[in-house]
Amino acid sequence: MKNLDWVKIMGWTAVLISTAAACFWAFWGIIENFHEGWYSRSLLMNLGLMVAQYMAFMLIFMGIALVSIFWPRVGAGLHIFIALFALWFFNAGSNAAIFFLIIPLVGLALLYWFGRPEPRRLAVYVAVGLPLMTAVIFGVEPIIRVSQRINDGNFNARLVSGNEVELIWAPEGPGWPLQGDDWYTARETCEHLVEDGTALADTPQNIWRLPTADEAVRSMARHGENCGGQWDEQTAQATYQMRPDKETPLWNIYSQVIYWWTESDVNEDEERAYIIVYDGKVWPRAKDFGPDYLGFRCVKPPSA
Repeated sequence: MKNLDWVKIMGWTAVLISTAAACFWAFWGIIENFHEGWYSRSLLMNLGLMVAQYMAFMLIFMGIALVSIFWPRVGAGLHIFIALFALWFFNAGSNAAIFFLIIPLVGLALLYWFGRPEPRRLAVYVAVGLPLMTAVIFGVEPIIRVSQRINDGNFNARLVSGNEVELIWAPEGPGWPLQGDDWYTARETCEHLVEDGTALADTPQNIWRLPTADEAVRSMARHGENCGGQWDEQTAQATYQMRPDKETPLWNIYSQVIYWWTESDVNEDEERAYIIVYDGKVWPRAKDFGPDYLGFRCVKPPSA
Protein backbone atom coordinates (compact mmCIF):
# COMPACT_ATOMS: atom_id res chain seq x y z
CA MET A 1 0.00 0.00 0.00
CA LYS A 2 2.82 2.41 0.86
CA ASN A 3 4.59 1.64 -2.43
CA LEU A 4 1.37 2.28 -4.33
CA ASP A 5 0.96 5.64 -2.57
CA TRP A 6 4.49 6.69 -3.55
CA VAL A 7 3.81 5.67 -7.12
CA LYS A 8 0.77 7.94 -7.14
CA ILE A 9 2.64 10.78 -5.46
CA MET A 10 5.45 10.64 -8.00
CA GLY A 11 2.97 10.45 -10.87
CA TRP A 12 0.91 13.40 -9.65
CA THR A 13 4.04 15.41 -8.88
CA ALA A 14 5.11 14.98 -12.51
CA VAL A 15 1.66 15.95 -13.79
CA LEU A 16 1.52 19.07 -11.61
CA ILE A 17 5.00 20.20 -12.68
CA SER A 18 4.11 19.70 -16.35
CA THR A 19 0.83 21.53 -15.82
CA ALA A 20 2.56 24.43 -14.08
CA ALA A 21 4.97 24.78 -17.00
CA ALA A 22 2.10 24.65 -19.50
CA CYS A 23 0.17 27.26 -17.48
CA PHE A 24 3.17 29.59 -17.45
CA TRP A 25 3.54 29.36 -21.22
CA ALA A 26 -0.22 29.74 -21.64
CA PHE A 27 -0.10 32.97 -19.64
CA TRP A 28 3.00 34.30 -21.40
CA GLY A 29 1.86 33.18 -24.85
CA ILE A 30 -1.62 34.69 -24.79
CA ILE A 31 -0.34 38.00 -23.39
CA GLU A 32 2.47 38.27 -25.94
CA ASN A 33 0.19 37.18 -28.77
CA PHE A 34 -2.01 40.22 -28.33
CA HIS A 35 0.88 42.49 -27.36
CA GLU A 36 3.28 42.00 -30.25
CA GLY A 37 1.30 39.67 -32.51
CA TRP A 38 -2.19 39.87 -34.04
CA TYR A 39 -1.21 42.52 -36.61
CA SER A 40 -2.14 40.77 -39.87
CA ARG A 41 -5.19 41.78 -41.88
CA SER A 42 -5.99 38.06 -42.21
CA LEU A 43 -7.74 36.31 -39.33
CA LEU A 44 -6.25 32.99 -40.42
CA MET A 45 -2.75 34.44 -40.39
CA ASN A 46 -3.28 35.83 -36.90
CA LEU A 47 -4.62 32.51 -35.63
CA GLY A 48 -1.80 30.60 -37.30
CA LEU A 49 0.86 32.85 -35.77
CA MET A 50 -0.80 32.53 -32.37
CA VAL A 51 -0.73 28.72 -32.47
CA ALA A 52 2.66 28.29 -34.15
CA GLN A 53 4.62 30.91 -32.21
CA TYR A 54 2.91 32.13 -29.06
CA MET A 55 0.99 29.07 -27.85
CA ALA A 56 3.45 26.46 -29.12
CA PHE A 57 5.24 25.87 -25.79
CA MET A 58 1.93 25.45 -23.97
CA LEU A 59 0.82 22.88 -26.53
CA ILE A 60 4.16 21.06 -26.37
CA PHE A 61 4.05 20.73 -22.58
CA MET A 62 0.41 19.65 -22.73
CA GLY A 63 1.14 17.10 -25.44
CA ILE A 64 4.14 15.57 -23.68
CA ALA A 65 2.17 15.43 -20.41
CA LEU A 66 -0.67 13.54 -22.13
CA VAL A 67 1.77 11.07 -23.71
CA SER A 68 3.40 10.57 -20.31
CA ILE A 69 0.09 9.96 -18.57
CA PHE A 70 -1.03 7.27 -21.03
CA TRP A 71 2.41 5.84 -21.89
CA PRO A 72 4.76 6.70 -18.99
CA ARG A 73 7.88 5.08 -20.40
CA VAL A 74 7.44 6.78 -23.78
CA GLY A 75 6.84 10.10 -22.05
CA ALA A 76 9.93 9.65 -19.91
CA GLY A 77 11.94 8.95 -23.06
CA LEU A 78 10.62 12.14 -24.66
CA HIS A 79 11.75 14.17 -21.66
CA ILE A 80 15.24 12.61 -21.85
CA PHE A 81 15.41 13.27 -25.58
CA ILE A 82 14.49 16.94 -25.10
CA ALA A 83 17.04 17.23 -22.28
CA LEU A 84 19.77 15.79 -24.53
CA PHE A 85 18.75 18.12 -27.35
CA ALA A 86 18.92 21.10 -24.97
CA LEU A 87 22.33 19.93 -23.79
CA TRP A 88 23.54 19.84 -27.40
CA PHE A 89 21.83 23.09 -28.38
CA PHE A 90 23.35 25.05 -25.49
CA ASN A 91 26.70 23.29 -25.97
CA ALA A 92 26.63 22.18 -22.32
CA GLY A 93 28.01 25.57 -21.38
CA SER A 94 24.98 27.35 -20.00
CA ASN A 95 24.48 26.99 -16.25
CA ALA A 96 21.02 28.51 -16.59
CA ALA A 97 20.03 25.89 -19.18
CA ILE A 98 21.39 23.08 -16.99
CA PHE A 99 19.62 24.16 -13.80
CA PHE A 100 16.38 25.51 -15.26
CA LEU A 101 15.85 23.17 -18.21
CA ILE A 102 17.98 20.03 -18.36
CA ILE A 103 17.83 18.98 -14.69
CA PRO A 104 14.03 19.58 -14.44
CA LEU A 105 13.48 17.57 -17.64
CA VAL A 106 15.53 14.66 -16.32
CA GLY A 107 13.66 14.85 -13.01
CA LEU A 108 10.32 14.77 -14.82
CA ALA A 109 11.49 11.78 -16.84
CA LEU A 110 12.25 9.86 -13.63
CA LEU A 111 8.93 10.84 -12.04
CA TYR A 112 6.95 9.70 -15.07
CA TRP A 113 9.02 6.51 -15.39
CA PHE A 114 8.34 5.35 -11.84
CA GLY A 115 5.12 7.21 -11.08
CA ARG A 116 1.51 6.62 -12.11
CA PRO A 117 -1.03 9.43 -11.61
CA GLU A 118 -4.33 7.85 -10.62
CA PRO A 119 -7.10 8.34 -11.50
CA ARG A 120 -5.70 8.87 -14.96
CA ARG A 121 -8.77 10.68 -16.26
CA LEU A 122 -8.44 13.34 -13.57
CA ALA A 123 -4.77 13.77 -14.48
CA VAL A 124 -5.78 14.41 -18.09
CA TYR A 125 -8.33 17.01 -17.02
CA VAL A 126 -5.70 18.79 -14.92
CA ALA A 127 -2.95 18.68 -17.56
CA VAL A 128 -5.22 19.99 -20.31
CA GLY A 129 -7.88 21.98 -18.48
CA LEU A 130 -5.73 24.26 -16.33
CA PRO A 131 -3.51 25.58 -19.16
CA LEU A 132 -6.54 26.20 -21.37
CA MET A 133 -8.31 27.99 -18.52
CA THR A 134 -5.20 30.12 -17.97
CA ALA A 135 -5.12 31.12 -21.63
CA VAL A 136 -8.82 32.00 -21.60
CA ILE A 137 -8.75 33.96 -18.33
CA PHE A 138 -5.70 36.05 -19.22
CA GLY A 139 -6.80 36.40 -22.85
CA VAL A 140 -10.14 38.09 -22.15
CA GLU A 141 -8.81 41.61 -21.52
CA PRO A 142 -6.37 41.76 -24.47
CA ILE A 143 -8.97 40.25 -26.83
CA ILE A 144 -11.49 42.95 -25.87
CA ARG A 145 -8.85 45.70 -26.08
CA VAL A 146 -7.54 44.63 -29.50
CA SER A 147 -11.06 44.23 -30.90
CA GLN A 148 -11.87 47.84 -29.91
CA ARG A 149 -8.83 49.47 -31.50
CA ILE A 150 -9.46 52.54 -33.63
CA ASN A 151 -8.15 52.47 -37.19
CA ASP A 152 -9.21 55.32 -39.49
CA GLY A 153 -7.06 54.02 -42.37
CA ASN A 154 -5.27 57.36 -42.74
CA PHE A 155 -1.53 56.72 -42.79
CA ASN A 156 -0.60 60.09 -44.28
CA ALA A 157 1.23 62.85 -42.43
CA ARG A 158 -0.80 63.67 -39.32
CA LEU A 159 -0.91 66.76 -37.17
CA VAL A 160 -1.29 65.55 -33.58
CA SER A 161 -1.99 68.19 -30.93
CA GLY A 162 -2.61 67.95 -27.23
CA ASN A 163 -0.96 67.84 -23.83
CA GLU A 164 1.19 70.88 -24.72
CA VAL A 165 2.70 69.14 -27.75
CA GLU A 166 1.93 69.84 -31.42
CA LEU A 167 3.82 67.87 -34.04
CA ILE A 168 3.38 66.61 -37.57
CA TRP A 169 4.09 62.88 -37.74
CA ALA A 170 5.55 61.51 -40.98
CA PRO A 171 3.43 59.61 -43.50
CA GLU A 172 3.88 55.91 -44.14
CA GLY A 173 7.06 55.46 -46.13
CA PRO A 174 10.75 56.11 -45.44
CA GLY A 175 9.94 58.29 -42.41
CA TRP A 176 7.50 55.73 -41.02
CA PRO A 177 8.55 52.28 -42.25
CA LEU A 178 6.69 49.03 -41.61
CA GLN A 179 9.88 47.29 -40.45
CA GLY A 180 12.42 47.99 -37.74
CA ASP A 181 15.88 49.49 -37.80
CA ASP A 182 18.58 50.71 -35.42
CA TRP A 183 18.68 54.21 -33.90
CA TYR A 184 21.47 55.47 -36.15
CA THR A 185 19.59 54.53 -39.32
CA ALA A 186 16.38 55.99 -37.94
CA ARG A 187 18.00 59.33 -37.12
CA GLU A 188 19.82 59.54 -40.45
CA THR A 189 16.62 58.73 -42.32
CA CYS A 190 14.75 61.54 -40.58
CA GLU A 191 17.55 63.99 -41.42
CA HIS A 192 17.32 63.11 -45.14
CA LEU A 193 13.52 63.10 -45.36
CA VAL A 194 12.11 65.66 -47.79
CA GLU A 195 9.52 68.21 -46.73
CA ASP A 196 6.39 66.16 -47.53
CA GLY A 197 7.92 63.05 -45.93
CA THR A 198 7.49 60.80 -48.95
CA ALA A 199 11.10 60.41 -50.12
CA LEU A 200 14.72 60.71 -49.06
CA ALA A 201 17.10 63.35 -50.37
CA ASP A 202 20.76 62.74 -51.17
CA THR A 203 21.82 65.33 -48.63
CA PRO A 204 20.52 66.09 -45.11
CA GLN A 205 17.44 68.32 -45.15
CA ASN A 206 17.15 68.65 -41.35
CA ILE A 207 13.40 69.17 -41.56
CA TRP A 208 12.33 66.03 -39.75
CA ARG A 209 13.75 64.39 -36.62
CA LEU A 210 12.98 61.69 -34.08
CA PRO A 211 10.60 62.72 -31.27
CA THR A 212 12.02 63.13 -27.79
CA ALA A 213 10.87 60.77 -25.06
CA ASP A 214 8.86 63.60 -23.51
CA GLU A 215 7.13 64.43 -26.81
CA ALA A 216 6.33 60.78 -27.51
CA VAL A 217 4.87 60.22 -24.04
CA ARG A 218 2.77 63.40 -24.19
CA SER A 219 1.45 62.46 -27.65
CA MET A 220 0.21 58.95 -26.83
CA ALA A 221 -3.52 58.50 -27.39
CA ARG A 222 -6.35 56.00 -27.24
CA HIS A 223 -9.75 56.08 -28.93
CA GLY A 224 -8.88 59.48 -30.37
CA GLU A 225 -8.16 61.08 -27.00
CA ASN A 226 -4.81 62.15 -25.59
CA CYS A 227 -3.84 59.90 -22.68
CA GLY A 228 -2.42 62.71 -20.53
CA GLY A 229 1.08 61.27 -20.47
CA GLN A 230 3.83 62.79 -18.34
CA TRP A 231 7.54 61.98 -18.60
CA ASP A 232 9.75 62.22 -15.52
CA GLU A 233 13.27 62.50 -16.83
CA GLN A 234 14.85 62.06 -13.39
CA THR A 235 13.19 58.71 -12.70
CA ALA A 236 12.79 57.76 -16.37
CA GLN A 237 9.14 56.93 -15.74
CA ALA A 238 6.08 57.63 -17.89
CA THR A 239 2.65 57.97 -16.28
CA TYR A 240 -0.74 58.28 -17.96
CA GLN A 241 -4.30 59.18 -17.07
CA MET A 242 -5.43 56.53 -19.56
CA ARG A 243 -3.45 53.61 -20.94
CA PRO A 244 -2.43 54.22 -24.61
CA ASP A 245 -2.89 51.60 -27.30
CA LYS A 246 -1.80 50.72 -30.83
CA GLU A 247 -4.20 52.97 -32.73
CA THR A 248 -4.30 55.70 -35.36
CA PRO A 249 -3.34 58.48 -35.78
CA LEU A 250 0.04 57.47 -34.32
CA TRP A 251 0.27 53.72 -34.83
CA ASN A 252 -0.55 51.28 -37.61
CA ILE A 253 -2.45 48.29 -36.25
CA TYR A 254 -1.34 46.24 -39.28
CA SER A 255 2.37 46.79 -38.69
CA GLN A 256 4.67 44.45 -36.80
CA VAL A 257 6.32 47.49 -35.24
CA ILE A 258 5.29 47.96 -31.60
CA TYR A 259 8.25 50.09 -30.41
CA TRP A 260 9.61 53.41 -31.66
CA TRP A 261 12.97 55.04 -31.22
CA THR A 262 13.10 58.43 -29.55
CA GLU A 263 15.79 61.07 -29.89
CA SER A 264 16.54 61.01 -26.15
CA ASP A 265 19.76 59.46 -24.89
CA VAL A 266 19.72 57.47 -21.66
CA ASN A 267 21.36 59.66 -19.00
CA GLU A 268 23.77 61.14 -21.57
CA ASP A 269 24.82 57.64 -22.57
CA GLU A 270 25.73 57.94 -26.24
CA GLU A 271 25.37 54.17 -26.72
CA ARG A 272 21.73 53.93 -25.58
CA ALA A 273 18.49 55.75 -26.29
CA TYR A 274 14.92 55.45 -25.05
CA ILE A 275 12.27 53.57 -26.99
CA ILE A 276 8.53 53.89 -26.45
CA VAL A 277 6.00 51.06 -26.60
CA TYR A 278 2.57 51.62 -28.09
CA ASP A 279 1.09 51.16 -24.60
CA GLY A 280 3.22 54.05 -23.33
CA LYS A 281 6.06 52.28 -21.54
CA VAL A 282 9.55 53.69 -22.07
CA TRP A 283 12.67 51.50 -22.04
CA PRO A 284 16.41 52.03 -22.64
CA ARG A 285 17.94 50.14 -25.55
CA ALA A 286 21.33 49.99 -27.25
CA LYS A 287 21.33 52.21 -30.32
CA ASP A 288 22.66 49.45 -32.58
CA PHE A 289 19.68 47.23 -31.70
CA GLY A 290 17.33 46.95 -34.69
CA PRO A 291 14.83 44.07 -34.74
CA ASP A 292 11.82 44.10 -37.06
CA TYR A 293 9.44 45.18 -34.31
CA LEU A 294 11.46 48.28 -33.30
CA GLY A 295 10.89 51.08 -35.79
CA PHE A 296 10.46 54.85 -35.79
CA ARG A 297 8.29 57.69 -37.01
CA CYS A 298 9.83 61.05 -37.82
CA VAL A 299 8.26 64.29 -36.63
CA LYS A 300 8.51 68.00 -37.37
CA PRO A 301 6.88 71.11 -35.88
CA PRO A 302 3.93 72.57 -37.82
CA SER A 303 5.99 75.68 -38.58
CA ALA A 304 8.39 73.54 -40.61
